[in-house]
Amino acid sequence: MSGIARRLLVFAGALWTSPNTAAGLLLGLLGLPFGAHAHWRRDDLALVFHGWPWGPGGALTLGNVILHTGADLDGNCRTYAHRAGWCEEAAVRLADHERAHVYQYMVFGPLFLPVYLAFGGVSVRNRFERAADRYALTGRGWWPWPAPPGRPKR
Repeated sequence: MSGIARRLLVFAGALWTSPNTAAGLLLGLLGLPFGAHAHWRRDDLALVFHGWPWGPGGALTLGNVILHTGADLDGNCRTYAHRAGWCEEAAVRLADHERAHVYQYMVFGPLFLPVYLAFGGVSVRNRFERAADRYALTGRGWWPWPAPPGRPKR
C-alpha cells in the first residue's frame, strides 16, 4: 500500500472513530489536574495520557486516545489468557496491545463500544481482547475474526 493510501485510510479511520476519541480526550483532560500528562505516540496513532489517576491499573483505549495509569506504555504485561490460567504465554508490550485496539476502533468507529461490550467487555473471552493479545505477541492479527484460539481442551 502506498504512503498516500495509508495516510488516507488512517485519516478516514480517525474521522470515523472521532466520537470515541472525543470521549477519550475529555477523560484525559479531566485527569490533567490530578497528575496525568499527555504526549502523542505516532507509531500507535494515539494521544496517550500517562499517570491517569483513576481505574484499577493498566490502560484503556478510546478511539485514538489511550488512558494509562502508569508512566510507560512500553512496559510488559501478561496476556488475558495467561492471567486467566488458560495457557502460558510470554509477556507482551502494553503499547502493542493498545495499538491493536486503536486499529479496531478505527474500523468500527462509533460501533466499537457496543460491539465490544456485546462480546463480553473486559474479559479473556472477548475476541477483541484476545486479538489484541495475539497482535501484541506476534505483530499480526489485530482483527477479531476469526476468533483467536479458545481455552485449550484438557
